[in-house]
Formats: sequence, C-alpha cells, structure tokens
Amino acid sequence: MKELTVDAIVENIAEVTAFVNEQLEAMDCPMKAQMQIDIAIDELFGNIAHYAYNPEVGPATVRVEVLNDPLSVVITFIDNGVPYDPLTEDDPDITLSAEEREIGGLGIYMVKKTMDDIAYEYKDGQNILTIRKSI
Repeated sequence: MKELTVDAIVENIAEVTAFVNEQLEAMDCPMKAQMQIDIAIDELFGNIAHYAYNPEVGPATVRVEVLNDPLSVVITFIDNGVPYDPLTEDDPDITLSAEEREIGGLGIYMVKKTMDDIAYEYKDGQNILTIRKSI
C-alpha cells in the first residue's frame, strides 16, 4: 500500500494523478483503465478541494492498494472536511439535454459507471471514499 497526503487544493490534482499512475504503471495497467481512473481522481479529488474545507484548506490523503485476486486497484480518498456522501445524490437524468439538466452530479455519475465498486463512510471525523477498478 502506498499513501500520499497533500493539501486539498485543485492545484494538487496533477500530483495525486501522477502518484496513482506510478502505481498503475508498475502493475501494467491497461491505458483505458488508467484513463478512467485518472478521470475519477480528477472528479473526486477536485470535489474534496472545492468543498471539504471551503473556504479553508486542509489535508487529503490518497491511498493506493493493489489486490491480486482478481487483479484490481483500490484507491481511497480521506479528508477531515465537512461530512458529505456523494453516493446519496440522485443520478442525473442523462436523457435530458445539457440545457435541461440540473447542474452537478455528472462527475460522480461517471465515476460510478466506470469503476467496479465505490463506497463511502464517515468515520472518526473523516470522509472516506473508496473506489475499486479491476485490471
């Protein structure tokens, strides 16, 4: 398991993505899965950066674990910000045009559709969001 803790600011998305990609490349992750994971990182870490501590800045930890049976990667995002479970939000109605749809929710919807598993818990004052992608 590898772990990185950085300030939860948008400017650190690239550092978090590079950190995770280093682990993915070490396990010969296919490019399609890596791109889906990169989009998930952008969405999830971006949400933490925008909303967890607003207007303050606080830490966020990203943990990467590789599981072998079946081969998959588990990425956990941890912050001490405002409790928020994005999985409780209704999925957007993607049958509507962009103009008709309400703002928000599309990013987490994409994460739910491209990852094999996503889970949230609030424990000991921490938001803990975990995604899993089979490789």
